[in-house]
Formats: sequence, structure tokens, C-alpha cells
Amino acid sequence: MTDERRGAVEAVDSVLVALADPTRRQLLDLLAAQGEATATTLAERLPVSRQAVVKHLAVLDAAGLVSGSRVGREVRYEVRPAALDATARWMAALASDWDRRLANIKRVAEAAERDSP
Repeated sequence: MTDERRGAVEAVDSVLVALADPTRRQLLDLLAAQGEATATTLAERLPVSRQAVVKHLAVLDAAGLVSGSRVGREVRYEVRPAALDATARWMAALASDWDRRLANIKRVAEAAERDSP
């Protein structure tokens, strides 16, 4: 596997790990709806502490799904769609591959059915 391919696989892996947690998915939904928000603002909308939100945001940031920028004493987070887009493209390619395989199986099964007495 090439270094470029390995990097792409690792990026998809980190996105899928980050999205596996329902709280992190909620954070992404909130950020997508609001545009940007602080950890404090996000914690007010979720049943977890601000510290838990910060930890979840760190996982999302490491996966490339959000970014934080300091504005005065606050850190404001926003969604970065590129990693999610890359993961969606990978999933679409995987689905296409399975569709092709299933079409081949169907074609073989239909041919066998026609050829049987």
C-alpha cells in the first residue's frame, strides 16, 4: 500500500471512529446548524459537561471534522467538511463495488436458472 493510500485509509478510519459516538454526531449537527460555537455554548445544549464537550471536540478536531480558532479568551469551533466529504466518497465507492458484485451474482444466478431443465 502506498503512503498516500495509507494516509487516506487512516483519515477515513479516524472519521469513522469519531462519528461512532452519538455525542460527537450531535456536536457536529449543532455546529452545522449554528455555523460556529464555543464549547460552553455547545455544552448548554447537551447532557454532558463542558469538559466532556472539549474532549469530544478534540477527537473531532483530530479527525479533521472541526477546527477551533481563538477569539479573545474563547475558542470557537466550526465544521470542516473536507474529511467528511472524503469519507462519503469512500463509502460511495464501496457501495458501487458491492452493487457491481451483486449484479454479477444476479446475472450468474439468472443464467443458471435459464440453463436448468
